[in-house]
Amino acid sequence: MGLPPTVDGTVRRITVLGTGYLGTVHAAWLAETGFDVLGMDADSAKVGALSRGVLPFYEPGLEPLLRSGLKSGRLSFTTSYVEAAAFGDLHFICVGTPQRAGSYRADLSQLHSCLRALGTLLDRPCLVVGKSTVPVGTAETLAERLSVISPVGAACELAWNPEFLREGHAVHDTMRPDRIVAGVTSARAEAVLRQVYAKQIAAGAPFLVTDLATAEMVKVAANAFLATKISFINAMAEVCEATNADVTMLSEALGLDPRIGAAALQPGLGFGGGCLPKDIRAFMARAEELGVEQALSFLREVDAINMRRRARMVDLARELAGGSLRGQTIGVLGVAFKPDSDDIRDSPALDVAATMHRLGAAVTVYDPVALVNARKAHAELNYAGSALEAVTSADVTLLLTEWQEFRDADPEELGGVVAKRNIVDGRNALDPDPWRDAGWTYRALGRPY
Repeated sequence: MGLPPTVDGTVRRITVLGTGYLGTVHAAWLAETGFDVLGMDADSAKVGALSRGVLPFYEPGLEPLLRSGLKSGRLSFTTSYVEAAAFGDLHFICVGTPQRAGSYRADLSQLHSCLRALGTLLDRPCLVVGKSTVPVGTAETLAERLSVISPVGAACELAWNPEFLREGHAVHDTMRPDRIVAGVTSARAEAVLRQVYAKQIAAGAPFLVTDLATAEMVKVAANAFLATKISFINAMAEVCEATNADVTMLSEALGLDPRIGAAALQPGLGFGGGCLPKDIRAFMARAEELGVEQALSFLREVDAINMRRRARMVDLARELAGGSLRGQTIGVLGVAFKPDSDDIRDSPALDVAATMHRLGAAVTVYDPVALVNARKAHAELNYAGSALEAVTSADVTLLLTEWQEFRDADPEELGGVVAKRNIVDGRNALDPDPWRDAGWTYRALGRPY
């Protein structure tokens, strides 16, 4: 078996299968590093856009990287598995693993389909590397399947190299990772991945070599811990509301403890997006399959705390509206699940906005980049082109995504167009004093009145 099939053992040509957030960033970065890269996706419209240097989603700093790769000739895109199999010495699989409809389990259909289509065409020794987030044990199953369906059998190896990207910071996290995890079954596979990440390793990024199962576990365990930390401070916010304590000051004090740290300890509306919610649920489902569901029973409460924050946000708005949202005008600032992203998957902000509409409010929404996606998902809401337009005549204003634009908003300017100066800060992003000084009734999750 040889890895890779080049005279001097150097990887030159790499394919990236799946061009969503993960795959597009990975492909563009690989091309910038100096590899010849072919991105492959079944979505012809997406491939066409990427080939023109147009991103089908918003990610700061990625478009210049994409265009640089296209201009250099080192980056191209295709819809053909045949072309991808013939092109690559190394194949990264970056397809989605969403939550299965009606279940906590992960939907691995895209992953299995991709491996099947690619694997049957791999007629020379190569390395296939999964980067998608999967239930532990998936990689071993896929490795066995790959050796069966590939024309060269076991000469096609599988490795697992989980991603740790934050949407809105994906380019930075790819170029300067805090760790690189390589789940491998041979020294040759390890050597190939060391070549790919040579610059990051040289810059000091830890390179951790594990077995396949541990590599899978690192990703899901990291997301479970992150979700737990976010829900912990939001649970404390519930207690703070009952005791008239201030959760933001509590968070600051806890974050100064080096054993705890301040990262991900920001209280507010909770987590969402295409990763944390579905990943912790899939982790629970996998634990149940393995007969160790009690080990992860705490994640059910983590999930429940997260969902309760949305309900509490609606309650605060209802209180400011005088007890009922019916007939009230609500201005919503932000519907992306986090700032610096247009991703609305499982967005707490958009969920709150839609809930208020169902309760009879007239809801107008503004977000710097997520309006197109939000309108596709919730056409029943009203959409504005600016923050001022969104809050015009509002009885209650809600800050639901902490874009810097909203952090910097002038309470007097917004106050001049609203019907009533009521604001609920769902992200604890504002200094309440200037807003109260401007005559606003300011409420926030986990803070005293």
